Amino acid sequence: MNFTLKEYLKKSTEAAPLAVFRIFFGVMMVISIIRFYSYGWIEKLYIQPKFFFSYYGFEYIKPIGEYTYLIFLICGLSAIFVALGYKYKIAIITFFLSFTYIELMDKTTYLNHYYFISLLSFLMIFLPANAYYSLDAKQKETSFQNIPKWTIDAIKVLLGIVYFYAGLAKLNSDWIVKAMPLRIWLPSKYDIPLLGELMHQEWVHYVFSYTGAIYDLTIPFLLLYKRTRIFAFVLVIIFHVLTRVLFPIGMFPYIMIVSTLIFFDSRLHHKILELISKVFKINKEFFDTKRLLSFSSKHEKIVISMLSLFLVIQLLLPFRYLLYPGELFWTEEGYRFSWRVMLMEKAGYANFKIVDGKTGKRFYVDNDDFLTSFQQKQMATQPDFILEYAHYLKKHFESEGHQNVQVFVESYVALNGRLSSQYIDPEVDLGKQKESFKHKTWIIPLKDEIKGL
Repeated sequence: MNFTLKEYLKKSTEAAPLAVFRIFFGVMMVISIIRFYSYGWIEKLYIQPKFFFSYYGFEYIKPIGEYTYLIFLICGLSAIFVALGYKYKIAIITFFLSFTYIELMDKTTYLNHYYFISLLSFLMIFLPANAYYSLDAKQKETSFQNIPKWTIDAIKVLLGIVYFYAGLAKLNSDWIVKAMPLRIWLPSKYDIPLLGELMHQEWVHYVFSYTGAIYDLTIPFLLLYKRTRIFAFVLVIIFHVLTRVLFPIGMFPYIMIVSTLIFFDSRLHHKILELISKVFKINKEFFDTKRLLSFSSKHEKIVISMLSLFLVIQLLLPFRYLLYPGELFWTEEGYRFSWRVMLMEKAGYANFKIVDGKTGKRFYVDNDDFLTSFQQKQMATQPDFILEYAHYLKKHFESEGHQNVQVFVESYVALNGRLSSQYIDPEVDLGKQKESFKHKTWIIPLKDEIKGL
């Protein structure tokens, strides 16, 4: 085994795929930042709200008023530098920190693909993505056309984890047996040209469910195998374009499409670079040196150890839900950061009651006074949101002079077409409950079972 690993670490490959990946990644991130700004989402999501939901352990990360625009500007500029391969190490670290800060500012905006971008940018910190076809290589007059093979394989592994784990997550009774939540979502797409009439057909819902699971489980292997790679890439395009048409998931489909180009051999990437060189009048031959980038033994051991630990964490983290009792889709304990993509349709409401613990006087909270409609929608169906908001209400009303403040909630939630049922124990004073990684015993169990992973 040791011999095999040593031999693998000695293997080299063309740097062109990593260079193309760096360019497309940077360009896609710049477009994403511009898009976010142009739609006014910075103002709407990070400046207008009075209250922001934090991730446990990162409560200190908050929007900074009008200066939040500066964070997005820094993120966008660093993405440009990444694409150009200029001051690459500083640029990719800056991008990772600024993008992840944006992601952590408010839990309400959590999306799997934001998490994916943070992971991918962290991974790229350790990769020599500026070794070839970059301004760094141009300025230093040191271009490396060949790099260690593991530097490209690390990206392939991460992409494989994302796809395969998304497929595993679909192997549950709601998705496979009931075609939920697609049976709820697809009929609303009746106005889509050509496909609209089909969206009401139950057999279509099942076709989408099964093909989605099969696609996620098999696509990494089809991309790895040379004979099926082109076919797999066509499937990638069809799948992600279709999901973009059906669901409002932003830039994610395009990011995944260009990311999967990393699985192709260097000939395609050289053609892409030749096209870029022709458009921008770049002398590509300057970079084609045949030189091999090699790390010092100590440096290589440190980097490989870091990447190995990183990838092991990604393999294990999605299974942390096994440490909690109860139905995952209901409690959502261990749900985030596990590539469970579009598996739930959850709707509910949470009516908070403020009680004076001594006199028994009470009144109900108007959530519109504190939260945006989007925040209310997210809060009503997620226990950690409910708890954090309850703590905020307790502090708020104590600051206004109220005594012996207790916070109770009347909460009902419907999951994947089931009848609405009580979600949080209405007799528990949430103001006294502490946030932690422990199971939240005040969640009323779901009176049903969703079988599967």
